[in-house]
Parts: sequence; C-alpha cells; structure tokens
Amino acid sequence: MLIKFLGAHNSESKDTSFVSFLIDDILAVDAGSIASNLSFSEQRKIKAILLTHGHYDHIRDIPSFAFNNFDHTIKVFAPAHTLNILSSHLVDGIIYPEFTKKIPFFLEKPTLKYVPLETFMTINIEGYKVLTLPVNHTITTVGFQITSADGKKIFYTGDTGPGLSALWQHISPNLIIVDVTFPNKLENRAINSAHLCPKFLKKELIEFHNIKEYFPRIFIIHLSPNFENEIKNEIKDISKELKIPINIAYEGQKLIV
Repeated sequence: MLIKFLGAHNSESKDTSFVSFLIDDILAVDAGSIASNLSFSEQRKIKAILLTHGHYDHIRDIPSFAFNNFDHTIKVFAPAHTLNILSSHLVDGIIYPEFTKKIPFFLEKPTLKYVPLETFMTINIEGYKVLTLPVNHTITTVGFQITSADGKKIFYTGDTGPGLSALWQHISPNLIIVDVTFPNKLENRAINSAHLCPKFLKKELIEFHNIKEYFPRIFIIHLSPNFENEIKNEIKDISKELKIPINIAYEGQKLIV
C-alpha cells in the first residue's frame, strides 16, 4: 500500500492542512484536504471516501470534491451519525447543493452516495477489507483497519482519546496512524476533548505490545501546530524509551506499507 498524507494537522494555515490521506491514490481516508491539496486529475482517481466522524476538519472538502467531480458518483462510507451531519449541516441544499440527488440543469446524477458503516463489521471497498471500530471521542467516531489484497494492514484511529487498548485484540496492523493532538502539559485538555497526548500514547502502545507481542510502525497525525515542537520532543523521548521508531506525519509525505 502506498500512503500519501494530504493533511496532518488539526489547524489550517499556509503550511498545515486538515487531516486526510490517500491509499494507493484511490481510497481517501477523511476529507479535510482531498480537494485543496490535490489536482483535478488526482481527485478523479479517487474511487471511495472513508470518514471517521463529522467534525469540520475531517469533512471540510467533501463539497468542493463533489463540485469538482460532478460527472460521476463517489461512495462516501461513514457511520450513520457522520452521514447525518453531512446531510444536515454541510451538503444540505443551503450551504451546498444536495449532491446525493439529481439537480435539474446542474447534476444529471448524484455526485455522492452515502453508505453507512456498522462497527465491528468488515466490508470490501474497492478491493480493500475495511473493519470499522468505535473509538473514544466527543461525537460518534470510528477508526479503520484497512487490509490490502496482499494482506498488508493499517489501522487509523481517527480522532481519539485514551481507551484504544479495548480494540487491540481485534486488529493486527503493520502500521498505526494515530491522533496525538496535544503535548503532555495539556493532558487535561486532551482528556476533555478526547484526544491523545504523548504520555497517553505511550500507555496505549505498551498495552498493544502486551496483547499482541510486537510493535507496528507508528505515524503521528492531527498535531496542533502551536505545540508541534513540544509534541515532537516528547514523542522522541517515548521512542527512545520503548526502543521503537515513532514518526511524525507531514503534508505531502509518502510511505509504503
């Protein structure tokens, strides 16, 4: 699997973008920057979109993407709660057209088709097996274990707070892409907003090793730019302590699983 990070932060600026990444150029996971950081030709390669939850920084580019690809239908896979947020707050016929319907003189056929996902269920999406798992966040949120045809597996946590260890028995990834939003000094903010800080990540990784008896590759995503240097330094300390590489994702980065 080829992973390309389009956005790796929770805030947008000239140098940072909202969270989303591509798998093999055809499967988009979260949609914070699937239009703003891709050319029109790159957007047209996308065959399906997976959404973890309905917060703005994870769904922002859905309308722009729909505008840019109005001549064919793209399936959007997400929990029903997330799809309801899209249809009632963003792609609602007021802020943006209802791209899930035909629109006279504009859309000859729907641009978007919503497909609800159930947790603890595996479905096939464009040749990938996708297992949807619930995670701890402030609204209904899921993570995904995505398995390629050749058996390579990644697990993306989406936005999550502590409690990932409840999921470790269900997955066996080669790579984990995990939310670490705040530095340790803001651990109370992390708890209240249901995100991770480095000390919480350390605990989750130790529990993963205790259950699975190995460490997967780790990439950190959804960093707060204002605290990025602190987070990086604290991640370095954990990496040394656990004796494993822990990588920080950045916009435009590519990696092969």
